[in-house]
Amino acid sequence: MPQSNYTNAFYANFLGRAPDWYKTIIIAFLIINPILALIAGNFVAGWVLITEFIFCLAMALKCYPLLPGGLLAIEAVLMGLTTAAGVYKETVANFSVILLLMFMVAGIYFMKDLLLFAFTKVLLKIRSKVAVALIFCFLSALLSAFLDALTVVAVVITVAQGFYLVYVRIASGRLPHHGGEHAHEVYDGAELDHQDLNDFRGFLRDIMMHGAVGTALGGVCTLVGEPQNLLIGQLAGWNFLEFFQRMSPVTMPVLLVGLATCFLVEKFRIFGFGIELPEDVRKVLLVYDREESSKRTRRDQARLIVQAIAAIFLTIALGFHLAEVGIIGLTIIVLQTAFNGVTDEHHIGRAFQEALPFTALLVVFFAVVAVIHDQHLFTPIIQSALALEGKKQLVAFYFANGILSMISDNVFVATVYISEVYRALQQGEITREQFDLIAVTINAGTNIPSVATPNGQAAFLFLLTSALAPLIRLSYGRMVWMSLPYAITMSSAGFAAVFFLL
Repeated sequence: MPQSNYTNAFYANFLGRAPDWYKTIIIAFLIINPILALIAGNFVAGWVLITEFIFCLAMALKCYPLLPGGLLAIEAVLMGLTTAAGVYKETVANFSVILLLMFMVAGIYFMKDLLLFAFTKVLLKIRSKVAVALIFCFLSALLSAFLDALTVVAVVITVAQGFYLVYVRIASGRLPHHGGEHAHEVYDGAELDHQDLNDFRGFLRDIMMHGAVGTALGGVCTLVGEPQNLLIGQLAGWNFLEFFQRMSPVTMPVLLVGLATCFLVEKFRIFGFGIELPEDVRKVLLVYDREESSKRTRRDQARLIVQAIAAIFLTIALGFHLAEVGIIGLTIIVLQTAFNGVTDEHHIGRAFQEALPFTALLVVFFAVVAVIHDQHLFTPIIQSALALEGKKQLVAFYFANGILSMISDNVFVATVYISEVYRALQQGEITREQFDLIAVTINAGTNIPSVATPNGQAAFLFLLTSALAPLIRLSYGRMVWMSLPYAITMSSAGFAAVFFLL
């Protein structure tokens, strides 16, 4: 009996709060893999391992993929599908991507005040919902072209969640105001109206989805927009400006189509969009923002100025490739903390919390990539795609990457495909011109169609698992439904651009 109790305890601890059926599946994976390797060989076992890993990525809402994926990676090394040295080699080869996640995301963390200021003014000062949606989408795209998409989404979440809680507390009489000169006009008569609250939730859902799609529109454009972009650019030898120029025949038409989609879904109020900000809610938030602005000191204003200067430096440093992207991010951290008086070790440490779990997951990606390389798993697929000629070859890569990125993480998909294509280039199987076109196609294929589900984009998954999602009633199904028009139009535009413009 005591042994049974220990068994139950270990099972309860395994993968924490993940559902029992999910735990059972992962345990079955770990048991089946070595048996399959003995019976069918390492090639088959390797493909099964990839399928299992993609399953873990697709089930990210049940359990963060680092844990089950990491167990699969450890087992792969123990089974001899790859080696610890092979994992290290892949990790070192992609060290610039790790630096990007470690330092650039943390550097942007110290710009949050400036980003919050900008998004807040847009949200409250512009009355047209269509205009607000377009500005949020475009502003998110612009910021994500230079900053990390996760950070941009995190800032928009902070704005939306802050306003939601402020309205609920004020309208419920649970948030004391500071007696500003205009406070009595709104606060004294404010009541929590359930219709206003539901409309406010719908309004915030719209804004969050437009912002999340915007990060995908901007993220595909530049070297630092997504982690896989840097990997692709590094293998291709492209700097910041060259990457933008190479991608522009695809990314610029997709950007225009994405913004047009934003306009249409708001204008015709389809796919759950088009909900206006209730006037009573706007009044409450305007008065609150006015009071908060009046409390801003000279030191607060000085911090905003320092952050604005850091943003200008960041843009120049990236544009002229003054250093590796991660080193630029570290420079941003030093400048902002030094000139804004952030000297506490624990305060600085919080800036790294958002990115490090994904950084660890990225190393697990590289372990799976090492298995793919050592077992030559993707060689038949790559060879069949390379055997095609001209536009057919590019279309094959676009759809292969796009479909897989809808159900799996796009960074993993891009890492696998670009590594195999780069190997083909090194072995003389393709020309440099072919490689450049395929690299553009892989980047487009992994970034654009992946907006179809939260599984493909880390920023989408971050939004879905945030504390804001349940407050504004943003479920997985609703997110897929609201993403659908964007996925259809943007993916179609990407395909047309690859076929006709490359």
